[in-house]
Amino acid sequence: MDMHGGGMAGMSPPPTNTTAGNMTMSGDSHPHKMMNTAFYWGKDTVILFSGWPGSDLGMYILALFLVFVLAILVEWLSHCNLIKEDRTGSDHVVAGLLKTLMHTVRVGLAYLVMLALMSFNVGVFLVAVLGHAVGFLLFGSRVFSKHPPTPVLGKTSDLPPMTC
Repeated sequence: MDMHGGGMAGMSPPPTNTTAGNMTMSGDSHPHKMMNTAFYWGKDTVILFSGWPGSDLGMYILALFLVFVLAILVEWLSHCNLIKEDRTGSDHVVAGLLKTLMHTVRVGLAYLVMLALMSFNVGVFLVAVLGHAVGFLLFGSRVFSKHPPTPVLGKTSDLPPMTC
């Protein structure tokens, strides 16, 4: 590199970017989708996968429904009590492995919901919160339970609560 007059000879300046909304035009004149950094309304978004749901209203509604269901599943896994643990023998090991598997699935689904929220789309945010609320109402609040829970040593779930 040859430095003359405070500049760098032989080096071209970086391409200029112009931004309009969430689209950017770089020096090569090809549009590139940028991630939004503020909440916005609209069906034109990218949720979890590049190009999905696109600009089709039906696919956007399907994406919202899937985020809603994922949030309900996270709440179900957080409050279910499927594994009956026997403190003796190899059943204890199997129960521990099953609980670990359930925890892994729950955390994975929770991260998928979080990644969907990173689209900053208000519709996605609302259905995720609504899905968690409905899931908690159905599985955590015991509103629809005919019999009150009989916790074993204060425990109503296989998994520890998700804490922040």
